[in-house]
Amino acid sequence: MARAGLSAERVTLAAADLADEIGLEHITIAALARGFGVKDPSLYSHVKNVTELRARVVALATAEFADALGEAVAGRSGYTALEAFANAYREFATHRPGRYAASQLPVVTDGGARIVATCAALLRGYALEEPGATDAVRLVRSTLHGWASLEASGAFRASREVEASWQAALSGLDRLLSDWPKDQPTR
Repeated sequence: MARAGLSAERVTLAAADLADEIGLEHITIAALARGFGVKDPSLYSHVKNVTELRARVVALATAEFADALGEAVAGRSGYTALEAFANAYREFATHRPGRYAASQLPVVTDGGARIVATCAALLRGYALEEPGATDAVRLVRSTLHGWASLEASGAFRASREVEASWQAALSGLDRLLSDWPKDQPTR
């Protein structure tokens, strides 16, 4: 019988919160059970195993990330959409590190598809056509991922304010996207 108050959704949310605290790779059934004050077997009526639990966290994280990005760019275009997307991306990566790590796993989810679609939608303001649009989506996502990874590791140690560099990076991305070559060479 399932313990009162526990559900697959509640267990998944607790696992996502724990991932933000200790890292996705450290999530175990035992650690989660301790957090609920129950024995490990109490969780097995809600999740089959740690693999399923992590898959549920990936689905939750990508959906939350997609929602945050979608809300940020809604009703915006051009630079304001890019800036809103980038700021929401950075905020999620910084404040939800376990969820962010989960959202980067190569697992097919509805949320993952929505993340890519939202990035593609913001780039429509730059009038990009294929294959340039796909290339630009990859550039924007990899740039923001690289920034988030470096910032999270404390790699930005130069005397220049990080926020000033962030604004310069966004301005540079905007310029690059605005001047994106229309004819893409195939090399």
